[in-house]
Amino acid sequence: MPPATQGKRVEVDRKKVRTAINAGIPLSLTTYTLPHEMEVYMNDILRVFLEELDQTQMIEYLSYCLSELITNSKKANTKRVYFKQKKLDITNQADYELGMKTFKSDTLDDINYYLSLQKKAGLYVRLILQFRNGKIKIEVRNNSDLTVFEYKRIHDKLSRAQQYSSVDQALDQVLDDSEGAGLGLIIMILMLQKIGLTEENFQVLCENGETITRIILPLNKKTQDEIDFISEEFVKVIEELPQFPENISAINRLLSDPDSKMSDIAMQISNDVSLSAELLKMVNSAAFALASPCSSIYDAVKLVGLRGIKNMLFSIGAVQSFAKTGAGEALWTHAYQVAFYSYNLARNFFNGQRNVIEDAYVCGLLHDMGKIIFETSHPDFINGVRKMSSEKNIPAEIFEKLLAGVNHAEIGARVAENWNFPDVIVNAIRYHHAPDSAPVDVKKLVSVVYLADLMTHYQKEEVAFYQIDVDVLKEFKLANEVQFKKISDQLLEAFNKQDSGE
Repeated sequence: MPPATQGKRVEVDRKKVRTAINAGIPLSLTTYTLPHEMEVYMNDILRVFLEELDQTQMIEYLSYCLSELITNSKKANTKRVYFKQKKLDITNQADYELGMKTFKSDTLDDINYYLSLQKKAGLYVRLILQFRNGKIKIEVRNNSDLTVFEYKRIHDKLSRAQQYSSVDQALDQVLDDSEGAGLGLIIMILMLQKIGLTEENFQVLCENGETITRIILPLNKKTQDEIDFISEEFVKVIEELPQFPENISAINRLLSDPDSKMSDIAMQISNDVSLSAELLKMVNSAAFALASPCSSIYDAVKLVGLRGIKNMLFSIGAVQSFAKTGAGEALWTHAYQVAFYSYNLARNFFNGQRNVIEDAYVCGLLHDMGKIIFETSHPDFINGVRKMSSEKNIPAEIFEKLLAGVNHAEIGARVAENWNFPDVIVNAIRYHHAPDSAPVDVKKLVSVVYLADLMTHYQKEEVAFYQIDVDVLKEFKLANEVQFKKISDQLLEAFNKQDSGE
């Protein structure tokens, strides 16, 4: 997200927030000194994020929680530079107690000086927001490890919060406020309880040199039920979609028959001019690196193999079926680009893993099938679902968010199941925004499609490098943005050349 500029309130880019929600990727914002305008901007991002998820009932409570967490993270960083200036060891209990006696008064008297020191030391506060698998994650991180004393103090306060039933009751108690995390942390837990959460939804941990405070909360049941209802209604459109063309279905039946001969399959493909052309185009591509062009359908079938033929049929069949419904050009351009990237990423990074390479193109092509369903549904059908939603008092905003792509991965997977696609394609569609949740046997393939998809959005500046899953980047041995951008640029150039027929 763009930084807030001093003295000026920056508008949150709602489109980028929506893109992050639909793709299940994180939004992140980092500050070193947390000026007032930055704190306002962080709260604005949280508000828009919750509005896009129709969780406005949480805004007031979570805004308080966010302010508490980022202020505590900033104080933790200030404490580190203060102790260093005083030549005190923050990990030594005697030094810690001595330093805390004067910490608040000294730093308040000269806060700008200590803020400049923590910026110089590279100590940051980072906000991360993410929506995935039906859960909202709010994280505040700072790169100052908690000491044993701080960790114990925080957990003492979390335990103490369970004794109170209201904020008023907590305020009536005399609490030790030698550190700012005391009363505020207790009130925060009580705030979370007001929206139905418990201390289990709040975590404090240290990881890789960072202190992480994390709130995990589900969508409220009403919103989830509304999304499920509309999704089910949309899934019914599957029955109205045209089935695969008969010529493709006939070849599929041959491929599934263990008694079929290669010659029978070749003959059936030969009877269809467009399939023959696609098959010859495939075997004569750079992927097969043949010494001389192949012109025999029978030889081509042997070269491509049964799995390759099946994937070709799924690709062509889906394109032909959706073409009848009038899917938009932009969606198909994106689909072909992701397919091209997926295949080339698989071939270059998973050389020798034949199944990943063979399945990459078709899975990339069909990853957004759910979005195509939304775009190609007949207006009468969409209006019918909208009317039913209205009758059930489901807000129009929920309906529009599903049209914009929320839940499209699940709906696309159900379409694929309805068309009897193999599990590998179904799972690639279902998990292309959540590779870490994919079944183990398809995790590499799903990671390929995930990275190819985000690469296209990165090229349009709709997604930033930091939003890409770190584990996926490690899988591709991409240690930094320079390496990622180099591959991204190469793939874009190759795709444009192919697209222009060069």
